[in-house]
Amino acid sequence: MKAEILTIGDEILIGQITNTNSVWIAQELNLLGIKIVHMASVADDEASIIRAFDDAKSRADFVFITGGLGATKDDITKKTFSKYFNAELILDEEIVKHVASFFIKRGKELTEINRKQGLVPKGCFVVHNPNGTAPGMWMKKDNTVFISLPGVPYEMKAMILETVLPKIKRENNLPHIYHKTVLTNGIGESALAELIEPWEDELAKKNIKLAYLPQLGVVRLRLSTLGPNKDLLKKNVDEEIEKLKTIIDTYIFGYENYGEETPSLADVVSKLLRERKQTMALAESCTGGYVSSLITGVAGASDIFKGAIVPYTNKAKHELLQVDEAIFANVGAVSEECVKQLAENVRKKFDADFSLAISGIAGPTGGTAEKPVGTVWVAVASKEKTLALKFIFGDNRQRNIIMSANYALNVLRKFILKSI
Repeated sequence: MKAEILTIGDEILIGQITNTNSVWIAQELNLLGIKIVHMASVADDEASIIRAFDDAKSRADFVFITGGLGATKDDITKKTFSKYFNAELILDEEIVKHVASFFIKRGKELTEINRKQGLVPKGCFVVHNPNGTAPGMWMKKDNTVFISLPGVPYEMKAMILETVLPKIKRENNLPHIYHKTVLTNGIGESALAELIEPWEDELAKKNIKLAYLPQLGVVRLRLSTLGPNKDLLKKNVDEEIEKLKTIIDTYIFGYENYGEETPSLADVVSKLLRERKQTMALAESCTGGYVSSLITGVAGASDIFKGAIVPYTNKAKHELLQVDEAIFANVGAVSEECVKQLAENVRKKFDADFSLAISGIAGPTGGTAEKPVGTVWVAVASKEKTLALKFIFGDNRQRNIIMSANYALNVLRKFILKSI
């Protein structure tokens, strides 16, 4: 079955708010086995809304609509919904009672404007709103079901989870859709595609589709399949991932289950250290504390993170972490020698099991022919060993900072696992 998602509101189109509703609805429907064929944002204009409804009806079995159900004059979805289905608006006393109770609990009186929230198109199935006053509306035209819901996310989500999805499940025989995503670092999208091409060509035999989802420093490989037997779908995907691991195991740092939050490299490193009851420390130069922010953004960071120093200047590197001044004169701060000393000394200073040090030329200036902008040295250290690696990313400052952080965390991950 197919679905379309429409978001109504000028505030979306002018960029005043971010449309997170469509992403969430799409994930929930996908998990149910319903394929999303189209998403669109529509202005608060009757003609535009009706045109969008007609277009959606031509290609979808379900049309999910969010927004425009408030009590003020600028919210016209309910009126337009009524016109589209040629159904007069009638007052539903049960909705009025709910709205009145909602206001009484908050010490407010029910106004006539609020009372009008009880108006719904005649013949519609009312979707109860436990967290607000605007009811949802479910109506069918020809072979397409239209479901109109409030745009407030926590209201909309409760209505979908408590009423809409259970009703869809009861009334339809739905297939299963299964997704699993492989998370990689250390190789670009095109190089990765070339490396796994023979494996990718075989996926069609098991009705599996592959999508490349590149981000800064990370390429996500999403495997998707659809069918009546959920266990078989999962088995087929897991078997293919095992084959993939024999080709690119060195680049894989984690996995994402569809509908769940994508694990970051900071998540993965933090989990590894927590499992081993070990700690880390950081010395960041070109990333300016960005890696520290990523690590402390993970809940429970105090269990594994001893601290960080951001020695941005050569003087700070020398005075705070005892980097030999001769290094700056001979090979410079962006060098193997410098990051090794940073890593070793910050680990000792914080008495951590592992340390990570980064020094580079973020740009857009400061590069040379020998060390172009984007040159970054990363070092990791333990009591037994110190390792340094060089990367060259590019000429965009913010991109270089993010890439440096992701690559450095992956180097630390591999170092902890003793795979480098």
